[in-house]
Amino acid sequence: MDSAMTTGMHHHLIAGKDVASPASFESRNPSRQDDLVGVFPEATLDQVRLACDVARSAYAGWRTTPAPIRGQIIGQIGRAIEREQEPLSRLMSREMGKTLKEARGDVQEAIDTCHFFQSEGRRLYGQTVPSEMRNKELMTYRRPLGVVGVITAGNFPVAVPSWKLIPALLTGNTIVWKPSEDAPTTAYALARLFEEGGLPDGVLNVVFGGGAGAAGEFLVEMLDEHRLDKIAFTGSTAVGRHIGAIAGRNLTHPTLELGGKNPMIVMRDADLDNAVVGALWAAFGTAGQRCTSLGNLILDEPIAAVFQERFLAAVATIKIGDPGRFDDVLYGPFINERFYHAWHAHYDWGRADGATLAYGRGRITAENRPTGYRGDPNSGLYGWPTVWTNVRPGMRIFQTETFGPTVNLVTVDGIDEAIAVANSVDYGLSSAIYTQNRLWAFTFKENIQAGMSSINNSTTGAEAHMPFGGIKGSGNGTRESGIWVLDHYTYWHGVNDELSGKLQLAQMDTEYGQMRAPYRVAPLADPR
Repeated sequence: MDSAMTTGMHHHLIAGKDVASPASFESRNPSRQDDLVGVFPEATLDQVRLACDVARSAYAGWRTTPAPIRGQIIGQIGRAIEREQEPLSRLMSREMGKTLKEARGDVQEAIDTCHFFQSEGRRLYGQTVPSEMRNKELMTYRRPLGVVGVITAGNFPVAVPSWKLIPALLTGNTIVWKPSEDAPTTAYALARLFEEGGLPDGVLNVVFGGGAGAAGEFLVEMLDEHRLDKIAFTGSTAVGRHIGAIAGRNLTHPTLELGGKNPMIVMRDADLDNAVVGALWAAFGTAGQRCTSLGNLILDEPIAAVFQERFLAAVATIKIGDPGRFDDVLYGPFINERFYHAWHAHYDWGRADGATLAYGRGRITAENRPTGYRGDPNSGLYGWPTVWTNVRPGMRIFQTETFGPTVNLVTVDGIDEAIAVANSVDYGLSSAIYTQNRLWAFTFKENIQAGMSSINNSTTGAEAHMPFGGIKGSGNGTRESGIWVLDHYTYWHGVNDELSGKLQLAQMDTEYGQMRAPYRVAPLADPR
């Protein structure tokens, strides 16, 4: 990967050209604030408008490009990303703080998504439908929506954008993408690889900047200006509701992938060693900064005490530190200061609720560090792995996403109470159960309120050919990935082709409408 793509001063990418802005912002390594990763322009409202208008101009040519050719370009993008997987992964780890192992998986998800959707360019099937009239053909076609605005988060700066950009492009849409200000260098490098894959100028445009009062908000406003036909967003539920309201008044259907407070149930017959490993990863991977992170660990009463003992022992062994210096850490720093302060506030919630703090002491510092911390904690914002016990439904820490390394332990009695407790949050993204009882597993998957569920596995993780998304406060029913995502970047076009040379009226002129009944039908009784 060319170092010029990933260091120094960068520009917006509009119509295949570099575009500068009067103001700029810096991207720094959250593990080492003295490490400047890149400098980026802060998009103005007029620049966001320009990007949308450029995408509109490019739409006519891109939508009429044969879908198999669009698929071929997606395949070329995938091969370009695959070639640069290692440097792109290292850049991501440096810029937003996840471990190199996780960063490699993040990039691999984009590669897998390209491979999957390349072939979908030859499978954007419509249907032929039998008509009730003679000499008439009925057909359906998938059509692209137009110009799509995309806003993505920084915790998965390659995988999550790929879930939106790739199917939107494959189906013939053009895009204005506002990546997270927490990982702009990674986004810039990814966009350059998309260009290398063969996208025509103006098909993918990238504007950089913040959210509220900045490029992200400006892009959402383009719905009201009718410069966008759809918006796709990954982020908080509060912002998602705001975007959904704007999209709704413009009669567009947004893609909203939002927050979660994800439950994991451990039943009395579970393999406890396996469940401890799964819970540890789900709760503390990426420092808990995932929408699918484990929030509420629900323990069946007969095993609750022994599981808690084993789990707390495992938590005490977690290694934490700068992933760029130590390759054996489970997690690194908070991605940004905003996430840290929002997470730290939950200590006051837990105490006010009457929960018991079983492990964790806030920010890691030189004077306040767990035994597993590696390096200089003052170089970034690191949080103790935090465990609360005696937590009950209704408590604020039970209901609210903390987006940090925190998990609640909740004791229940039996599968029915476990599922009821799991469902008693305002979110419905991911979920998991550990059990050897197939009836309990079946009961769980039939009754859990979530878009995704795992049996004897973690709450986290995704595959490119499976649907990703949630219900309730976790989303609006749209899905990322797999064939299901195609419905959210296309509309169905029904075509009625009359071959008879005359007007034929459905229902009224059908042959069966003219047929006499072979038997007499009793008249309806007079209601009087």
